[in-house]
Amino acid sequence: MQVQRTHAATLEHQGARTPELRNACSGLLISLAMLCGVSFADDEPAAKPEAESRQTVLLVVGAPGSQEYGEAFAAWAGRWREAAEKADAVCLRIGPGSGDADENRGAAEGEQVEETKSSPTNDRDQLQEQLAILSKSSPESVWLVLIGHGTFDGKTAKFNLRGPDVSAEQLASWLEPLDAPLAVINCASASGPFVNGLSREGRVIVTSTKSGYEYNYARFGDYLSAAIIDPTADLDKDEQTSLLEAYLAASARTQEFYEQEARLATEHSLLDDNGDALGTPAEFFQGFRTVRAAKDGASPDGARAKQFVLLRRGREAEMPSEVRRRRDELELEIEKLRQRKSQLATDAYYTQLEPLLIKMARLYQELEPSATEASNPPDANQTSEPAASEGDGRQESGGASNKKIEQ
Repeated sequence: MQVQRTHAATLEHQGARTPELRNACSGLLISLAMLCGVSFADDEPAAKPEAESRQTVLLVVGAPGSQEYGEAFAAWAGRWREAAEKADAVCLRIGPGSGDADENRGAAEGEQVEETKSSPTNDRDQLQEQLAILSKSSPESVWLVLIGHGTFDGKTAKFNLRGPDVSAEQLASWLEPLDAPLAVINCASASGPFVNGLSREGRVIVTSTKSGYEYNYARFGDYLSAAIIDPTADLDKDEQTSLLEAYLAASARTQEFYEQEARLATEHSLLDDNGDALGTPAEFFQGFRTVRAAKDGASPDGARAKQFVLLRRGREAEMPSEVRRRRDELELEIEKLRQRKSQLATDAYYTQLEPLLIKMARLYQELEPSATEASNPPDANQTSEPAASEGDGRQESGGASNKKIEQ
């Protein structure tokens, strides 16, 4: 039983996403299954693969206000477009530049970048229409990226568009019918309240600011657009960059900018992905895990954002979307159980953990049948699970920066 627990602790802590651990995962966990007397035949048969859908990136470029900002926003959007092309994702664009001849790449069927026909005076209607279309289709996932300026009047936060602006409440209502996995990335100033307005279970929300009162020009979007497929932002060394990793890299680079310029930081980014409408700042992370516990007992953010990857590489790129979906669900179950570890007896914890790891092994067995023949697994007795540190809490991202951090 001690060997089983050590195997489980190793994979629970490190996961099976790095190349080395992916290669060992099936053999190690299948051995665990044999020790537990569990047969893979007891699980439900794998679903038959369906036609692969594609990720969709919807870029919304707001009213720039000046040529300088317009050029900056165009550069950010261009990086996202290039990332979408490399990822073989559908890319839609609304706002300035979407009708330019040099950017109109969506005329031919099969191209990765498609431009919407934005009205020069009302992009809000175009955004509502495009989201309605997406809600009736079946994209693998949707990345909604807002690039521009924001405003906050003390009650309502809005993203500035050509024509009428869009509020967090309006956007929330338009997103309700959308069933696909969704990440909303608001790179605007005064974007913090969008966390409160858009947060839902299974949805990832990223904002440039922690409140509506951080209304100066936000640079976070510049660094995020550069980090979204940057291999140097890959913290867990799984050969790809997740939205969580890009968020952490961009937040760090934003902070470095203000420090190097000897300026007071006027933006503090937030990430929410557990549906509690609380944002977690980047400094609460060590690596890709949070190291501070929320004072109200809320679960930490980051697990879902770690699963959002625009440009997949290696084995991840070859994984069928249905298998990936099931893998992601199992990872979230394991993460939720890990958060409850201190509340459970040791035997009860590992009794609940082992079946989840066995199901994970079965998924990898489907992808690589030869994994069942793996031998000489790593010496698990030399591996231990490090204890997670705890600190203080998190904060709400409301208009007045209502902090919930214990001092």
